[in-house]
Amino acid sequence: MTKFTFSAENHSQQYIKITAEFKTSTDETIVQLPAWRPGRYELANFAKYVRDFKVCNSEGRLVAAEKQTKDSWKIDTSATDSILVEYSFYANIINAGSTFLDEEQLYVNPVNCCVYTEESFNNEVSVKLNVPAYWEVATSMEKVGEDFKVANFDELLDSPFIASSKLQHGEYESNGTIFHIWFNGEVKPDWPRIIKDFKAFTDKQIERFTEFPVKEYHFLNQILPYKAYHGVEHQKSTVISLGPSYDIFGSLYKELMGVSSHELYHTWNVKAIRPIEMYPYDFSKENYSKLGYICEGITTYQGDLFLLKSGFFSEEDYLKELTSQLQRHFDNFGRFNYSVAESSFDTWLDGYSVGAPSRKVSIYTEGCLLTFVIDVQLRKATDNKYGIDEVMKRLFFNFGLKNKGVSENDYQSLIESISGESYQIFFDDYFNGTKAYELIITEALDVLGLELIHKPSNKYNEGRLGFKTQKKGSNEVVTALYPSGPADLARLTIGDEIIAVNDFPCSGALNKWLNYFDDDTKTVTVLREGRMISLTFPEVNRNFYMTYSISKIDKPTRDQNNAYNSWKK
Repeated sequence: MTKFTFSAENHSQQYIKITAEFKTSTDETIVQLPAWRPGRYELANFAKYVRDFKVCNSEGRLVAAEKQTKDSWKIDTSATDSILVEYSFYANIINAGSTFLDEEQLYVNPVNCCVYTEESFNNEVSVKLNVPAYWEVATSMEKVGEDFKVANFDELLDSPFIASSKLQHGEYESNGTIFHIWFNGEVKPDWPRIIKDFKAFTDKQIERFTEFPVKEYHFLNQILPYKAYHGVEHQKSTVISLGPSYDIFGSLYKELMGVSSHELYHTWNVKAIRPIEMYPYDFSKENYSKLGYICEGITTYQGDLFLLKSGFFSEEDYLKELTSQLQRHFDNFGRFNYSVAESSFDTWLDGYSVGAPSRKVSIYTEGCLLTFVIDVQLRKATDNKYGIDEVMKRLFFNFGLKNKGVSENDYQSLIESISGESYQIFFDDYFNGTKAYELIITEALDVLGLELIHKPSNKYNEGRLGFKTQKKGSNEVVTALYPSGPADLARLTIGDEIIAVNDFPCSGALNKWLNYFDDDTKTVTVLREGRMISLTFPEVNRNFYMTYSISKIDKPTRDQNNAYNSWKK
């Protein structure tokens, strides 16, 4: 058994002291710290938070630890049958995937800060916490006496915990599984409301899969006093950070429900149904995969749809969420340059940042929309008998429960076997190509008796001139350009700060000035890299950025009504 100890005594400096005892049977042992964490497909370089790394042999004597890579150390273990690894980990970041220490809590995502060895990876692990006796612990790890244990390192790295004096707890049962809801931080939970709503979407998700992968599940909610929104999936739990505190059961309640439904669905999709390239995870390096549209795209679609199916979302609520995905899609011209499969592969290149303008797309947005189309197409092909739920259930039983990774071909073959139709062209054009989505989206909406409506943005700069901005003091900074629109042709550049329109300072009223000069030539003064530049927009008689919405058609047919009612139930 490997033994870990976490000590919270140095909370003022926010360094967690960590010790790990490993058995060794080889002459040389490599001690590895994870380079990334599942749920965030980018290198995180957690080793930059490690200090005072040292190793002792079974007699308590220091042995040399020679660094091999940025996050691994080589240890001479030829003369010892065990080693004690000691180090301090700087824990000053609090989000759903981080590790944090202060005077009120010890919050740990072990994948950030727990070293492992290849020899010990499949061994049972015990965890001891040196924290105040009156603190509670929220975790999916099994309690054994005063300590905790997990079956192996894969489970340890997937088992976050919060030790704190401010934890609040509620629970509910669904299909024989106990679900725990934990809140840490300043919050006043409305327990009857949240348990009713959580149980509703949980029941519905389990109903579609027919069983839940684990016997117990924990929602670990880090509630913060400032604006925050983040969730990370685990097999037996999820961590969600949300804030500000005063709005959790107000305007943020839909956000809490949305991210919770999304992360719960990940228990099947990604934690059980996983791309073949990530089965098993290799924590020491990138795990490249083009299947982000399965991992995150399907989960994004299903997470929101189950809130409609469970009765939490009204039809208006759900269509608003789907519309927001469409808006992101149409506003991102990277869709003409990079496929969703290529963008998935490249999360390891530029992470989750916007990156170079119009270069790539979002695996969440594009994957969600393509899943919607496939869901509707399957329902149409099977007379509303099957949809994406059936695909995911079969992936769960045929791959997830058999510890097999999923390939694109596996996914495509299942869709084809259910629909009775070839999807080769669809995969080539949309998942691995850059063909426009307008037609397939419009056709899918029509099957359900819905229609896509678009009109020019009511912001003059977007609808008439083709550029988007963000506020910067009393001015606005350019954030996006419509290709070959007036702003693009005028040589406006992303990052330009717009100072004036026709020599009149904007003073927070950019669009009012642009509207005022609607019939006149419009020249803007911008601040670009310390220089003032004047740019004149050409006159173009068309609209550019559009605003999208989805609505029901006036007189749906019987088939459309049947399809819609089947889809949402």
